[in-house]
Amino acid sequence: MPSAPADTVFDVVDVTKAYGARRVLDTVSFSVKAGERVALTGPSGSGKTTLLNCLGGVDRPDSGSITLNGLRIDQLDSDALARLRRERVGTVFQFFHLLPTLTAEENIGLPLQLLDVPAAERRERVNHFLTRIGLEHRAHALPSQLSGGEQQRIAIARALIHRPALILADEPTGNLDSTNGANILALLRELTDETRTALILVTHSEEAATICHRRIHLRDGRVVDRT
Repeated sequence: MPSAPADTVFDVVDVTKAYGARRVLDTVSFSVKAGERVALTGPSGSGKTTLLNCLGGVDRPDSGSITLNGLRIDQLDSDALARLRRERVGTVFQFFHLLPTLTAEENIGLPLQLLDVPAAERRERVNHFLTRIGLEHRAHALPSQLSGGEQQRIAIARALIHRPALILADEPTGNLDSTNGANILALLRELTDETRTALILVTHSEEAATICHRRIHLRDGRVVDRT
C-alpha cells in the first residue's frame, strides 16, 4: 500500500446526523491529507452515503465540524457553500452524470466555465486532460456516443480540471465491467498522485479500496475500523 503524503486539507470531527429517531452518523472523525486517498467502506446502511453528502455540503450534520482548507463547510450559507463546491470540490459518480447535450470537451470544461476562466485557458486545460485520459479523438462526441468507460474518464477529467482540493467519488467503478473498472482506478490513482488532490472514495469493491492509502470502515454510523 502506498505511503500517505503530508499536509492536512480536510478535517471531520465528531460528525453526527439523525433522521427522526434514527441516528445515521454517530460522532465520526477523521482527517485527509493533500494527495491522500481514503476509502470509506462498510455494509449497506452503514452511513457511507450520508457521510459523503455531508462532506460535500449536500447535507448538513446535526453536530460536529467539517473543515476544508480552513473553511467550516457545516457553517457556510447556501451561496458560500455553492461557491466552495465549484472551486474546491470535484465529484465522480457511479452513473457519470454527464450533461447529455454537451460534447466530451464541453463537459470537461464546464467547471472552468462556471468559474469564468478565460476561453483560451479553458481550451488549453481541456486539451491537456483529453490527451491525459486518452480521449482527444473523442472531444466532439456526445455522452450517448461514448462507452461507459469513456464517460467515466470524462467525468474524472471534469472533476479534476478546476484543481480542487478534494475529490468525492461514490462507487466510481460500480457501473463498469472489470476491465474498465481497473482502468478507471488506475487513472484515479495516477491523476490524484500528479495533482496531489485528496480523494475520498465510497466503495464496496476490494479492488477500488486497494488504490487508497488507508480505509475507514463504518458500521451503524460509527467508525469501527481504520487500516
